[in-house]
Amino acid sequence: MKFCLLVVGKTASSFMSKGIEEYKSRVNRYVGFEIISISDLKSTRGLTEMQQKEKEGEMLLASLTPSDTVILLDEKGREYTSREFADFQASMMNRGVKRLVYVIGGPYGFSQKVYDRADGKISLSRMTFSHEMARLFFCEQLYRAMTILRGEPYHHD
Repeated sequence: MKFCLLVVGKTASSFMSKGIEEYKSRVNRYVGFEIISISDLKSTRGLTEMQQKEKEGEMLLASLTPSDTVILLDEKGREYTSREFADFQASMMNRGVKRLVYVIGGPYGFSQKVYDRADGKISLSRMTFSHEMARLFFCEQLYRAMTILRGEPYHHD
């Protein structure tokens, strides 16, 4: 099984990039994990929020394969404790999912077509985070889930 984090735009902050890369390399000790970044839209001034979501949605959908299991990181998604999130990862692995793709959308969220393609939605928190922070927090939680599944001492209840 492989994990993928699909995001809109690059991580601009160097300290965030370092943290994301650190947790990405830690996750890769357990399971294949890649981060795919689609380009930010240029010249969005003339676009409505809906048009921007549609264009980003087309690029996100083009990055997926039909066999991908797609989970959106969405404010209206299900919230998990770290242990519940680890159990969710285990259930995906046990189901034989080949590639589990988590998606962080652009500044206005997802188009309806992306919601229609998704197999589920999760929320990192009821609080709002910058997209860069969401990337870092997600990578850390995925690493934490892997250590929980292995019974390693990183997580403390």
